[in-house]
Amino acid sequence: MREIVLDTETTGLDPKAGHRIVEIACVELDNHLPTGRTYQQYINPERDMPEEAFKVHGLSADFLAGYPKFAEICDAFLEFIGDARLVIHNAEFDMRFINAEISALGHAVLPSDRAVDTLMIARRKFPGAQASLDALCRRFGIDNTHRDLHGALVDADLLAGVYLELIGGREPGLLLAAGEQISVAESQQLEEVRQKRPPRPHLLSEAELAAHAAMIAKIKDPIWLRE
Repeated sequence: MREIVLDTETTGLDPKAGHRIVEIACVELDNHLPTGRTYQQYINPERDMPEEAFKVHGLSADFLAGYPKFAEICDAFLEFIGDARLVIHNAEFDMRFINAEISALGHAVLPSDRAVDTLMIARRKFPGAQASLDALCRRFGIDNTHRDLHGALVDADLLAGVYLELIGGREPGLLLAAGEQISVAESQQLEEVRQKRPPRPHLLSEAELAAHAAMIAKIKDPIWLRE
């Protein structure tokens, strides 16, 4: 099962307001194990860099001016992710930006159900607890001391480790009968079924009751017959 852990950096919060992707990075997983294959690209956003965004990732308009535009890297990016499932922290944000960029170039948008949102998984698993990437790194003992600023490749690499912990380690969701792996969504559905399953009746048959009575009759002063 091929998965792509993905992260982006942007000029702001809303592509509808003219904000663009300035960095995109991917880490490839195969059966939940990093393969060592990555994709990372700085992107010229063809606009200025707001101070608020610069404070987050440290990427200036001058620095990015020498890098290709999204139109120039789009095909390479789509080829790298292929049809793999996308693992993203706060997936709605990144998917909105990616779809804005690729749809502007005439490509079909990526369906939202293709993304696994680790933020939502963390909130369900640890209700009320902090669910930022830094907080999850602390929870799982993942070293993030090299994360001074947000960087897409650094964050994607950290998220890969967090994702493996969130789904239960390196061998999550094994179907014992078939030896096949199941998705996080399927695991959650199975857990809901287990929790909602009504208790089974355990009534004894007439033969079992008779056998029990016969056994008790052989015992001197059986406790089962005491008042």
